Amino acid sequence: MEFHILPIVTFLMLGVAANAALSPEFYWKSVLPTTPMPKAITDLLLPDWKEEKDGSVDVGNGGVTVGVEKGNQGQGGGTDVNVGGGNGGVNVHAGPKGKPVHVAVGPHSPFDYNYGASETQLRDEPNLVLFFLEKNLHHGTKLDLHFSQTSNAEATFLPRPLADSIPFTSNKVNDILHRFSIKAGSDEAQVVKNTISECERPIIRGEEKRCVTSLESMVDFATSKLGNNVDAISTNVKKESEWQQYKIAAGVKKLGEKSVVCHKEKYPYAVFYCHKSDSTKAYSVPLEGGDGSRVKAVAVCHTDTSNWNPKHLAFQVLKVQPGTVPVCHFLPQDHVVFVPK
Repeated sequence: MEFHILPIVTFLMLGVAANAALSPEFYWKSVLPTTPMPKAITDLLLPDWKEEKDGSVDVGNGGVTVGVEKGNQGQGGGTDVNVGGGNGGVNVHAGPKGKPVHVAVGPHSPFDYNYGASETQLRDEPNLVLFFLEKNLHHGTKLDLHFSQTSNAEATFLPRPLADSIPFTSNKVNDILHRFSIKAGSDEAQVVKNTISECERPIIRGEEKRCVTSLESMVDFATSKLGNNVDAISTNVKKESEWQQYKIAAGVKKLGEKSVVCHKEKYPYAVFYCHKSDSTKAYSVPLEGGDGSRVKAVAVCHTDTSNWNPKHLAFQVLKVQPGTVPVCHFLPQDHVVFVPK
């Protein structure tokens, strides 16, 4: 799904273009100087935001445009912006009993644990997430998977001053649609409404969350919960492959039992649903494909699911009840987990 966004959505930063503090990358490095930026983040930085040798930052000709994809101009001077929720993902092959199954993300994120999925979400579609049991997270476990590459045309981060100037609330949906030249009643408009609705939904017990609309806000939320001595990690796929069987290789490593996980949302620019839970474990999981390809995946396991919606996708896929066993899932390539070092 694509949006046609008029170039009027700009932030005129007169007199401050040389201020490197406006660069999201510069902010990351100033707050997290010993934390490398994962590919899931660098892929979402506008190409024009590059630190020059003199310390200045080029923010374009008088402003910053939203999610520009070069060479893909829409009619009337608009710009095509991909808001399909991320081409990077974990696709799970539907197989015989006992095998993982396709789980269509649909209008609600599978990482919204308040949400009860309908039966129509258990179908064969490209945007998928795999849930599995923690007891199977060990060397030798075989899974039929498809890891797809993230796209360079993804919705990008906005600098915080611009992001903060744009409404992000259900009370201002009409204003948001107008700003991005989105037709009311369209599929694109529903995407915007769904994301905002998810961000405004009440938290579950033991969870702290925030939908961040800039990289700077993501850094602030993560460090407010974990401190500044953290690692930021995302699933690393070197090349896209076809459906195949992966085997969990030796070297599964627990990254920590305290984490902040940020999930990429469907929106015209980069928005992440970040949350911290007291009952999660993060793992680094090496996978070896049948064709010799290797994936360094990130998995998150939830040890207490008693407060989740009983009709959540995970319970339907795994045929288990809330609060009975730890439930795990791989993170798509455009999601990020922060863990203490």
